[in-house]
Parts: sequence; C-alpha cells; structure tokens
Amino acid sequence: MKSIFFIFILCLGFPVAFAQRTHNANDQIRSINWDAIGSVTYELTEKNELLPIYTELITRYENKSFELLGYLIPIKSKLKHERFLLASLPISQCFFCGKNGVPSMILVEMKSPISFSDKPIRLKGILKLAKGAGQTPITLTNAELVPD
Repeated sequence: MKSIFFIFILCLGFPVAFAQRTHNANDQIRSINWDAIGSVTYELTEKNELLPIYTELITRYENKSFELLGYLIPIKSKLKHERFLLASLPISQCFFCGKNGVPSMILVEMKSPISFSDKPIRLKGILKLAKGAGQTPITLTNAELVPD
C-alpha cells in the first residue's frame, strides 16, 4: 500500500477534536532510529508513483532487529491492533491537517495484537524496506512490545 493511501484513510477516520490540539514539541520522539527512518526520501516516477530512496543510514538496519519508541496510529477501528502505523508524534496532534507537517512513520505488523494506547510504546521487530513504488516503504515485521 502507498503511504499516501494511509494518510488519506487516517484523515477520514479521526474526530475533529484531535485537529484542535496545538503542536507540543515535547511530544515529538527523537532517536537515531527515527533519524534513520526520516532519512528516506522519495522520487516521483514517470508513472506518477513515489519511489523510496534509501540512505546508508537506514539500509544498515534492513532485515535486522530494530527497536523503536513511538505512538500507535490505528489503520482500522478495532479494540486490538496487529497492523498499524507507528509515528514520532501522537495522533492527537493531527499532523495530517497540515499544521505540524507529516512526521516519520512506519507500518508495524505485530506477532500478537495489542490494545490502543495514546502513550508511547516501545516495539522490537525486523526492519523491512520495500523494493519498489506502490508499497509501504518501511515496515517493522514480527514486532513485539518491549516492556518498560
């Protein structure tokens, strides 16, 4: 799936109450692993598709264990989530409305479903990078919660 598709779906699914919260820079999670994810750029192809361009900073983690602290962004309305986005900013800051920009995000595929939390969660899994346009660029597969 394309990351733009995820943004579109997320814009449709969240209440206006989230859009009214102002940006709080203290909520942004920063780490070397988020820097690696943020280093990915995109090139528009002749077919009007976004092709990810991976830097050495991110490719060194490909197919390896990768740990990340972030905020769960649901893709579907459910009690438990096995597949969701993980972002460096909380959903309550409505980064899709254009006020705060779009934060770094990755798709997460859990080993076992987890409940939604508006608090940061720490996950560990295998980092996968897509090899072409039209796919989710970065995925954390086989992920598990890391206890605090």
